[in-house]
Amino acid sequence: MKILGIFFLSSRPLSWVNTAYPFAFVYFAVTDSIDMVLIMGSLFFLIPYNLLMYGINDVFDYASDIRNPRKGGVEGAKLGPHLHRPMLWSAGVVCLPFVVWLVWVGSWASWLWLAFSLFSVVAYSVPKLRFKERPFVDSLTSSAHFVTPAAYALVLAGGSINSTGVLAFAAFFLWGAASHAFGAVQDVVYDRQAGIGSIATAIGARQTVRLAVGGYVLAGVLMLFTPWPVMMISLAAIPYLLAVAPFWFITDDTATTANRGWRWFLAINFVAGAWITLVAINAGYLPL
Repeated sequence: MKILGIFFLSSRPLSWVNTAYPFAFVYFAVTDSIDMVLIMGSLFFLIPYNLLMYGINDVFDYASDIRNPRKGGVEGAKLGPHLHRPMLWSAGVVCLPFVVWLVWVGSWASWLWLAFSLFSVVAYSVPKLRFKERPFVDSLTSSAHFVTPAAYALVLAGGSINSTGVLAFAAFFLWGAASHAFGAVQDVVYDRQAGIGSIATAIGARQTVRLAVGGYVLAGVLMLFTPWPVMMISLAAIPYLLAVAPFWFITDDTATTANRGWRWFLAINFVAGAWITLVAINAGYLPL
């Protein structure tokens, strides 16, 4: 039970919604129905997908995590070496039946998106590929972790995309990249001690924060070019800016203080998701 509890923490339960919601939102918006594909896909992106993504990350980031006081709780587990192999096996075994089923009900186009989504999850952390240590590529890959479930849902549901959808996906991708960049700031000290690279260790905490602010601003601006009332989604960028902007003058020495903003970020995701849902219902994308 203790090991299961550690694996539960490793899957980042507060972040489950960040991957399951985009899939469920897009699939339901396209099909206007609740079926087994919606249920199974949502369950997959809720727990197994996150166990795979964050579990692999905790295994190969152990050298940094063991030094990091924010680890060991809802922001990630400290997986001792004796748990590395069990975690990798558990993540694979839990994901496999869902992946097989989703391949069975999908098409070649949906297979490609699912494969790309899983590749981005694995490539982010595993040795050799290790996209998380490639500055800028790390933030782009992390954003793909959240955007690809939505893109996969669109293809799986047989939907098409218009100009509004393109703008929404672009804004969502910018949100994901900005969020990753800001999240990397709080770990600058511990990543450098462990010899682990990131966008924040490469360009510094201050420039990374400012880049994140720019990403949130641009995401909000893009949504202003969508029709009414969808454009109201742009307001969701404001609380993120309020959480990140106070660290505009942060330094590498004080980078750990960014965790205060990051904790707000975890809560803001739920508020932003609720706002987006209300706007989508009002716009007729999500039926009551």
